[in-house]
Amino acid sequence: MKERNKFMLMAAAFLGCFYLPVEILPFKGPVFESIALVKWYAREHVLLCLVPAFFIAGAISVFVSQASVIKYFGAKANKFLAYTVAAVSGTILAVCSCTVLPLFSGIYKRGAGLGPAAAFLYSGPAINVLAIIMTARILGWELGVARAFGAMLFSVAIGLLMHLIFIKEERARVVEGEMIIGESDGERPLWKNALYFAAMVGFLVFANWARPQAGEEGFWAVIFAAKWFIAGGFLIMLGIILVSWFKKDEISTWASASWTFAKQIMPLLLMGVLVAGLLLGRPGEEGLIPSSIIEKLVGGNSFWANFFASVVGALMYFATLTEVPILQGLIGAGMGKGPALALLLAGPALSLPNMLVIRGVIGTKKTVVYVSLVVVMATISGIIFGTIIS
Repeated sequence: MKERNKFMLMAAAFLGCFYLPVEILPFKGPVFESIALVKWYAREHVLLCLVPAFFIAGAISVFVSQASVIKYFGAKANKFLAYTVAAVSGTILAVCSCTVLPLFSGIYKRGAGLGPAAAFLYSGPAINVLAIIMTARILGWELGVARAFGAMLFSVAIGLLMHLIFIKEERARVVEGEMIIGESDGERPLWKNALYFAAMVGFLVFANWARPQAGEEGFWAVIFAAKWFIAGGFLIMLGIILVSWFKKDEISTWASASWTFAKQIMPLLLMGVLVAGLLLGRPGEEGLIPSSIIEKLVGGNSFWANFFASVVGALMYFATLTEVPILQGLIGAGMGKGPALALLLAGPALSLPNMLVIRGVIGTKKTVVYVSLVVVMATISGIIFGTIIS
């Protein structure tokens, strides 16, 4: 099939999901929730989250030299610098578990070490400043502090463990990377490329700036009121940069690379969202697994309560910030503080759609290890936190 036909097919599928008339469906239940979640996902997360992320990933693959990625994020890079940058990336991006995937795929395929790439993969959606502030204000300062500390610690620990577990394969990638380490960064100065990426990241961040809580004023509310002006400013800045500094063939190559990421990732995400909706429903609605069972299983601070909360969080899809009101309802229904932290540490960073895409990038074995590390560490953290709080 020609690329144009593939694009038209994907565009038609997106529009079909975007305008799904779910309100007129004559049935309710898990199948309805699955379809409704797909429509919600298409409306809330494709155009403003995933599409910009695809373009950023395409830009990484085209305009960031493989030598540079290996130098700063490769297996032989300065570990402190590599893991520090990867761990704090979430404070800048504030993306969800699916939006981070094209960015992760981009840096990993350009030669980033598995450890720093895994740290980035976890921190992108987990270390979200606004989400941590909301957690502290709505669910209590103890959970807010524990979430912030746990997420930063997790990103580095998971990255280091992934590196050590697969160190033989990482050494093989180092040998491959050394063959191209002398690759040039191209003719364009570094500061121009930096502004180019800043324009795209700026649009991604401000176009998705979350609505503040009802009646809330202050910095976040002011930014939200002006978010489209700020995002539009970054978009205009990007247009000027492209016209002034980029050749037509460079733009074409960038678009082609971005399309490649979209082809690889979007079908898997669609499949994952359908399954997640079928099993767990939308927030506040029922899937095949009733929420009443979940609420009963996550009470107290037992190992199983924390483990179950970690597993459910890992499978369920959370849009940025939605985990806070969901947890507020679960805690009100009897959920323990330990399992609540376990879900906060596993949920935003993982989801079933997220796992399917990660498998396509790093393979089944590494994906299973990565997911297992997140679930186990979230479970242990929940037990410790629950014990301290009680």
